[in-house]
Amino acid sequence: MKNKKLRIINYLIVVTVLAAVTVIYPRLPEQIPTNWGFDGTITYGAKYNIWIIVGMLPLFAVLFDVLPHIDPRRSNYQKFSRFYDGFCIGFQLFLTVVIGIIISESLFPGRLHTGKIIFFLLSLMFLLIGNYLPKIQSNFYMGIKTPWTLSSDDVWRKTHRLGGKLYAACGILTLLSTLFLPFYISGIVLLVLVFGSTLAVTLASWIWWRKEQHELEK
Repeated sequence: MKNKKLRIINYLIVVTVLAAVTVIYPRLPEQIPTNWGFDGTITYGAKYNIWIIVGMLPLFAVLFDVLPHIDPRRSNYQKFSRFYDGFCIGFQLFLTVVIGIIISESLFPGRLHTGKIIFFLLSLMFLLIGNYLPKIQSNFYMGIKTPWTLSSDDVWRKTHRLGGKLYAACGILTLLSTLFLPFYISGIVLLVLVFGSTLAVTLASWIWWRKEQHELEK
């Protein structure tokens, strides 16, 4: 992360969540919800499992700082540093909300409509990804990394423009399905959209790369 203020916020989120969970942990029941299925079923696990998710916060905070420095194409990060920093903070906030949901449902089961909240968050995440993808420059850690996008800057740009549109559409359609369709159907819609979009950008990157190779061979 390049922006010092956002770097401070990034680690402040980590410290705040760690402190909050440390205080609340003794009050949690021995079994806490760890997974919500598309059919509404809830899977429970030992309460120490919450530390697995909490531990992801400092892990990703450090990774977000370190990865740009060890990437062979690290100079490209300067071209989209503002968007990279924004994504890092957004991802940390997403994990924070998930942790908050787990704590709330552990202490007050049924208070929240967890499925809809999670799908709403996923909708926002895909909208965020869709907005950021076209602005990401070629690198080895962030974005749509196929052999063909990493082999050509032009294929990278085309693929990420397409990916931005498709994943933004995923966010909008997932949000609409969350508002108007049953939970399990929303889950199916989300899987189809994400799988279809990922397949489309992967195939498109190969097609554009092949076209570029044919033009170079002429």
